[in-house]
Amino acid sequence: MQVIKFGKFAALVVAFGVVVGCSSKGGDASGTGAVDPNAGYTSTAPASTGNDMSSEEAALRAITTFYFELDSAELKQEAMRALDVHAQDLKQAGNRVVLEGHTDERGTREYNLALGERRSAAVQRYLVLQGVSPAQLELVSYGEEKPAAMGSSEEAWAQNRRVELRK
Repeated sequence: MQVIKFGKFAALVVAFGVVVGCSSKGGDASGTGAVDPNAGYTSTAPASTGNDMSSEEAALRAITTFYFELDSAELKQEAMRALDVHAQDLKQAGNRVVLEGHTDERGTREYNLALGERRSAAVQRYLVLQGVSPAQLELVSYGEEKPAAMGSSEEAWAQNRRVELRK
């Protein structure tokens, strides 16, 4: 009986270790000074209430492009704030939107189409979790076919790794 309890405990510890290990974000520590296309997400204004809240919501509502890291379909915290406002609007109005997934030029055409689809699906999942009907959301992947920025630099690639919310 003790062996079974110890085995279950060991399995739990291993599972926890895997979850913690897989949750790290990694990232590029090269310090190249690359432009962060998500810089516009964060508000530099102090938190407040009343009319300032509606202006913050308006600013978040204006964000319709959500950026991703290289080879990732994981939403960033900054994107979630803007998507919360979009979800609220979609639930109230019942409008349909198109979620267009894009990638940079690296990778094969097939890989990039699949990655663009995963990215638009990540936005869709988040909106559905916020109460938006899946029938309101259309997914499209363009892969590398419609770049926002031309060039083969990190700045251009960062601008091309995105999902655009089109009304």
